[in-house]
Amino acid sequence: MAMTDAETIAAPGAQGSVQGSAVARLRAKAQAWLRSEQGAAQRMAAMAFLIRVASAGVTFLSQIALARWMGGYDFGIYVSVWTWMLLAGDTVHLGIPLIAQRYIPQYTHHNQLDALRGFLIGSRWITFGLATAFALIGAGAIFALTPWLDPHTVLPFYLACVSLPFFTVSLMCDGLARSYNWIVLALGPHTLLRPVVLFALMALAYGLGFPIDATTTMIALTLAIWSTSLLQLWLVDRRLKSVVALGPRVYEVKRWFGTSLPIILVWSLYTMLCYADVLVLQQFRPPQEVGHYYAAVKTLMLVGFIHFSMSAAVAHRFTALHVAGEQAELKAFVAKSARWTFWPSLAATLMMLALGKPILWLFGPDFVAGYNFMLILSVGLLARAAVGPAERLLNMLNQQRICAAIYATAFAVNASLCVALAPSAGGTGAAFATSVAIVIESALLFVVAKRRLGLHSFFWGGTA
Repeated sequence: MAMTDAETIAAPGAQGSVQGSAVARLRAKAQAWLRSEQGAAQRMAAMAFLIRVASAGVTFLSQIALARWMGGYDFGIYVSVWTWMLLAGDTVHLGIPLIAQRYIPQYTHHNQLDALRGFLIGSRWITFGLATAFALIGAGAIFALTPWLDPHTVLPFYLACVSLPFFTVSLMCDGLARSYNWIVLALGPHTLLRPVVLFALMALAYGLGFPIDATTTMIALTLAIWSTSLLQLWLVDRRLKSVVALGPRVYEVKRWFGTSLPIILVWSLYTMLCYADVLVLQQFRPPQEVGHYYAAVKTLMLVGFIHFSMSAAVAHRFTALHVAGEQAELKAFVAKSARWTFWPSLAATLMMLALGKPILWLFGPDFVAGYNFMLILSVGLLARAAVGPAERLLNMLNQQRICAAIYATAFAVNASLCVALAPSAGGTGAAFATSVAIVIESALLFVVAKRRLGLHSFFWGGTA
């Protein structure tokens, strides 16, 4: 049917009106997403992931260069010392950084500003003091054990002790910044800037003709940790002063440790679960194989970053919803966080397995032998991703004791299997032990969250 003159004249305007309304609806949806808690969590997770990916790129470049400059033996020593330092740094704070995302939302929600100010100041001094005391004890232990240690490891271990206090302070600043959604300030200095500084210092040392061995690398790492941690400490302090007014402080130290000690038990077991394979492997296999295994683990770290990024983004939100009594919203948020974790992790795993051999070759032709380790370890990483940040959920909702029991079980499985398999099967046995332990851990976390809290933390099913 032919259109009338009036319809012909009106049609362009009507079409423009329809297009305008569509644009307005899209704009409204975008603004609603930006204001929503879901949008905030997704943006935080995405930003954390991007920082981690950028960090992984810099770390890969530095590790590839170090592996080629140092050779397998010195690289293996560096990996061993660095692993021990990570284990110590993740535990000596006794869990104070881990409860920041629990207490800061609580104090803020209940307008307990005196206690909030006390936590913001006191937590940093407590972690620094604990790490300093442990570093002094560690240095004394190294001195006493020197006759039984490989001479090439003694000075690197001393340097690790020097680095430890500010390494731990950086973790505390990370926890404080995450609680205010300052994800760049939380992760940027120690996950991105630190490896950049380390790589720059090592490139300078190489250019100047210094010996590129484990000792030189640990000197550069110590300088990188101190400089980036001091910068982060200053930035966090300046930012906090802009959101929390000066005033009286209340230090609820006994209460903080009452919460943090069960959580650090969980975290310590989780940390040992992450590093047990490398630490056990180095007792039974040559440094070269430890280096190959470590390179395989680092090649897969993109998958783990997704889980880490989601945990960093949502932990304080679990607490906020629980404190506010918004059970329906919490149930939906838990289910969504599991899906946001698993599907990107699956895609990343497939990508990393497809590119695994070429990436390992960059470390050196002999490092390709670690590809089989990647295949086995990927099973465990996907199992962990399938339940999302379930460990953070349990810790934020007062289930830290049962969470500790879960990680104790997983660690016992991992350690016993590693000790049984690593001497004969080497890296393959260590990878198998780690994957089995993570599968058990993930299954138990899901069951506990379901039965104790009524929350479905598996990526499939649950509240939409």
